[in-house]
Amino acid sequence: MAQKNSHKVAIVAGTRTPFAKAGTVFKDYSALDLGVHAVKGLFEKHDLAPESVDELVYGIVIHNPRIPNIAREVVFKSSLPSAIRAHTVSNNCITGIHAITAIYDSIVNGRTEIGIAGGTESMSNPPILFGKKISRIFLDLSTAKTFGARLANLAKIRPWHFKPSAPSVAEPSTGLTMGEHCEIMAKEWKIPREEQDEIALRSHQNARAATEDGRLKCEIYPLEGVETDLLIRADTSKEKLAKLPPVFDRENGTISAGNSSPLTDGASAVLLMSEERAKKEGREPLAFIRDFEYAAIDPNDGLLMAPCVAVPRLLKRTGLRLSDIDIIEVHEAFGAQIACNIRAWEKGWKEQAIGKIDREKLNPLGSSIAAGHPFAATGGRIVTTLANEMKRRNSKYGLVSICAAGAMAAAMILERS
Repeated sequence: MAQKNSHKVAIVAGTRTPFAKAGTVFKDYSALDLGVHAVKGLFEKHDLAPESVDELVYGIVIHNPRIPNIAREVVFKSSLPSAIRAHTVSNNCITGIHAITAIYDSIVNGRTEIGIAGGTESMSNPPILFGKKISRIFLDLSTAKTFGARLANLAKIRPWHFKPSAPSVAEPSTGLTMGEHCEIMAKEWKIPREEQDEIALRSHQNARAATEDGRLKCEIYPLEGVETDLLIRADTSKEKLAKLPPVFDRENGTISAGNSSPLTDGASAVLLMSEERAKKEGREPLAFIRDFEYAAIDPNDGLLMAPCVAVPRLLKRTGLRLSDIDIIEVHEAFGAQIACNIRAWEKGWKEQAIGKIDREKLNPLGSSIAAGHPFAATGGRIVTTLANEMKRRNSKYGLVSICAAGAMAAAMILERS
C-alpha cells in the first residue's frame, strides 16, 4: 500500500448528505438519489468543474439488483460527463475506504489526476425479493416454450410463496448478527455497560458541539431543508442511556440501541487529486494519504476485532507511534466494539501493543453512534471529518480505523506537510 512513485495523493474536499434515521425524512430517496446529491455537493460547495474529473469510484452495501453498477449511474444522473469511467465497490462498513484507496491507486500509478470516491446507502429501501421457490417458478415460466408448460408452472404457485424475503442482517458464515457477535466480544473482554454508555454519551456530546460551532455542518450539502445530522441526541445523559434495555441478549446483555450505531440513510463523496494537479488548480490540500492497511481475521476470534491487527501493522510499517498521532477517528459500530478495540490496542492482541489511547484525541467530533452509519458512506464521512479537523488544528498526523462485517477492517493515516 505504500506509494509507488512521486505522486502524492491529496484529500482536497469532502461533501455529504445529512445523515438521518432510516424510514424517516429521506425514505423517499433511493441510494442513487442520495449518492448523486453528495457528488453534486462537491461541485457546488467546492467550485469543481465536472469535466475536470477523470474517474469516479462509488460504493454501496445494500445493493439494488436492478442497478448493478451504481457508480456509473451516478455519473449519468449528475453533471459528470458520460466519458468519465466509474465502477462500484462493496465491502460492508469499509466500502468507502475501498473507494478512496481505489482512486489513490489510480493517482499513484498516473492513470488519474482528479477522482471522486464515496458511497451511499438507503437503509429505508432495501431490496425486497421473493423466496427461492417462487423465483424458480417465475424463471421456469419465462423460459417455457409451450402454453401447457406455462400453465404447469403457474399451477405450482401458492399464496405463501409471495411472502417477501428481506435482506438478512446475519453473518452468512456464522448465522449471528453483528450485534450478537459484539455481545460475545463484550463478555470476553469484560466490557461493562457503563463504559459503553459513556462512549455513546461522549459521541453525542462531541457531535452536538461540532454541529453547533459549524464544524460538521460545513461538510454537509443540505437536502430537503435538512442541514444537520438528525440522529444526534443533544439531550441524552448517562441516566437516559442506562434505562434502555439490551437488544441482542435480553437477559445478560449490555448492548442497547443507545450505545449502538443506528440504521441510517446517507451518502458521502471525497475529492482526491495528485499533489501536482492540486497545485495547478490552486487548491490547498486538507491532508495527504500517508498509507493504509486492510486486515481480516476469523469471525470466531471477534467479528469486529480486525482493527486490532490493521492499526498496529500500519503504524509499524510507517514507523509511527500512537503518540505521534494527533487525531484518532474510530468508527463506532457499538460502544462495546470501541472499548474492545482499545483494550486490545493497549494490551496487545495478535499484534504488539501500541500504547494507551488518549481519549481526548479520540473522535473529537463524535462518530457513528451519534452521526449515524450509512454503511458505504461512513468511510468518506470519517475521512472528510478527519481531514477538515487536521487542517483546522494544523495537525501532523491523523488515524482512521474502521471495523467491518466479515471480520475485516481498514486503517489509514493522513498527514499534513
